[in-house]
Amino acid sequence: MSLPRRQFLQLAAGIAASPAVSGLAHGQAYPSRSVRVIVPVGPGGQNDTIVRLVAQRLSESLGQSFYVENQGGGSGNIGMGAAARAPADGYTILAAGGNFVINPSLYARIPYDPVADFTAVTMLCTSPHVLAVHPSVPAASVKELVKLAQAESGKLSYASAGRGTPAHLAGELFRLAFDLDLTHVPFSGGGQAITSTIGGHTSMAVSAVPTAVPYVRAGNVRALAVMSAKRTSVLPDVPTMAEAGRPLEADIVTGLLVRAGTRQEIVDLLHREVVKVMAAAEVRERLVTLGFEPVAGTPDEFAAWIRSEIAKWAEVIRDANIAPQ
Repeated sequence: MSLPRRQFLQLAAGIAASPAVSGLAHGQAYPSRSVRVIVPVGPGGQNDTIVRLVAQRLSESLGQSFYVENQGGGSGNIGMGAAARAPADGYTILAAGGNFVINPSLYARIPYDPVADFTAVTMLCTSPHVLAVHPSVPAASVKELVKLAQAESGKLSYASAGRGTPAHLAGELFRLAFDLDLTHVPFSGGGQAITSTIGGHTSMAVSAVPTAVPYVRAGNVRALAVMSAKRTSVLPDVPTMAEAGRPLEADIVTGLLVRAGTRQEIVDLLHREVVKVMAAAEVRERLVTLGFEPVAGTPDEFAAWIRSEIAKWAEVIRDANIAPQ
């Protein structure tokens, strides 16, 4: 889904040459006032940093303030529910992550419908989960880890950022794919999860790449594979799960959506402006430094990804017998 750099720059050049935001087809020009960007997690994380970077650039290019409003809690349900109740006028944007497509199957009731309540604008960027083991674990590859787990059934454990988090479900995706008996140990964040594996309290961790990178580079943990379609530039020597024999993908995603019913010209404008932002060399470099790959795909591509991921994680939750909350 990622656009090559040349396409990014060509599209950005075309946008830069086009008129700035003048009158839209219907009613008042957009934006004519500040735009709220809801981030359904607390401040300070990588996704929050990325969204703030994009919001600042949109403020500069569109001449109105795009301000971030963190609404954490409820595994993202609070913020996503607030976005679902906002008017369909483009003045509330949701910056959604993995829980947007996981929660429909993880909770008995949620305050939003990921398909009916929203219109996709674009996926901003992705970053894979990484499977990493404590150095004492006698496995230098996924194949060796699977053999070890089969030989020592029920003895190995994996840490995640918490029950129902994208890291937890990525771990279950791995466990189910190889029919392994692993013990899940949930923590209250990705930092605590990787620290438990560094300390030898858990055999392995399924971690967001940005969280794991410094510990992998320092040799505190051994990365066996990234759960993405291609290798990540921040850990170029770590193979993908496909290279390890099983094409398992579990990306950390940040994407932008607006309320369903928002005028198409607003959606198109936001998409064009975000593509221009993501084409900027300094933005791309910042994202890569954080461990993310820029995407800025089309609204249709993001909408298709949402539908496929909802189905994918529903199957994992069902097969792993994770009871709805």
